[in-house]
Amino acid sequence: MILTPEILTIFILNGIFLLFGVVAFILSIKIYLGWDLNATTQKQYKLEKQSYLTSTIIKYILLVKLPLFLFFIFTLDKISIVLVGAMCAAGVVDATQYGIYLFVIKIINLYLFGFWLILHKLDLSSEKLPYTRLKFGIFIIAFLLFLTEIILETVMFSAIDPEAMVSCCGTLYSATSTSYISLLFSLSPIIILSLFYINFILLVISYFYKKNYLYAILNILFLIIAIVSLIVIFGTYIYELPTHHCPFCFLQKDYNYVGYFIYITLFFGTFFGLVSPFFKQYNLERISLRFISIYILIVSYYPISYYITNGVWL
Repeated sequence: MILTPEILTIFILNGIFLLFGVVAFILSIKIYLGWDLNATTQKQYKLEKQSYLTSTIIKYILLVKLPLFLFFIFTLDKISIVLVGAMCAAGVVDATQYGIYLFVIKIINLYLFGFWLILHKLDLSSEKLPYTRLKFGIFIIAFLLFLTEIILETVMFSAIDPEAMVSCCGTLYSATSTSYISLLFSLSPIIILSLFYINFILLVISYFYKKNYLYAILNILFLIIAIVSLIVIFGTYIYELPTHHCPFCFLQKDYNYVGYFIYITLFFGTFFGLVSPFFKQYNLERISLRFISIYILIVSYYPISYYITNGVWL
C-alpha cells in the first residue's frame, strides 16, 4: 500500500462523500417511491422538504466530484515518481489490475454526474418540478456507480506495491505492447486523421441543420476517434517524438500542463453534445461545438507548428 498526502486527501473526501451519499441515497429511494406532486397529504409535504435537502446534498457532492477527477489524475502523476519504472500516471494505472476499471468508471460517472446537475437545474426552473422523481431515480443508479468507484479506488491504492517494478508509458503505448493499445498503431494515420476531421465536419453540418440526435451520436464517435488520434498522432507532435504516444505525459509541467486543457475541452464538448437532445431549450449544441472547435484548434496546432518549424512531418 502507498500513502501520500494526496491519496489521504482522496480517502478523506471519499469518506465524507460516502457518509452524505448514503443519506441522500436512502432519501432518494423514499422520494422516488412516494413522490406525487398532485397529492396534498402530510407525507407529500414531508417528501417535498426532504427533496430540497437531498438535492442540495447531491448537488454539492457532484459539484466537488467533477473537478476532483483532475486531482485524481494529478495524484497518479505525483506518485509515479515513487514507483520503479513508472514515468507518469500510465504506470500507476497499470500497477494493479484495478486501475483501468477505475479509470473507466470515473469517466462514466463524470458524464452521469454532469447530466444529473443539468437535470436538477431544469427541474427547479419549473414550479411543477416535473423531473423530481426522475432525477432521484437517476441518482439511485449513480450512487451505486459512485460506490463502485470508491471501492475500486480504495482497492487500487491499497494494492500498489511501491517496491514492485511497473511498466513505463513507452512500453504500454507502443506497437510492441501485448495489450489492446498496440492494435491502434496498426491503423493508418491518414485514415485516422480523415475520420477525425470528417467527423468534425459532420458535427458542424448536423448542428446547423438542427439534427439533435445525430449530433449526439456523432459526439460519441468523436470522443472515441479523438482519443485514438491523440494517442496515435497528435500526442507525438506535442512531445516532438514519433515513438512517444502516452496520453498522460503532456499533463506534466514539462509540457505546460496542456493535457488538462486538452481533456477539459474534449470532455465539455462531448458532454454537452451527448446531453443536448434531452435539454433542447438550453441550446447546448452551441456550447458543445465551441468546446470541440477549441479542441480541434489545440491539437491541430502542434503538427502544423512542427511542420512550419522543421519542414517535415513526424
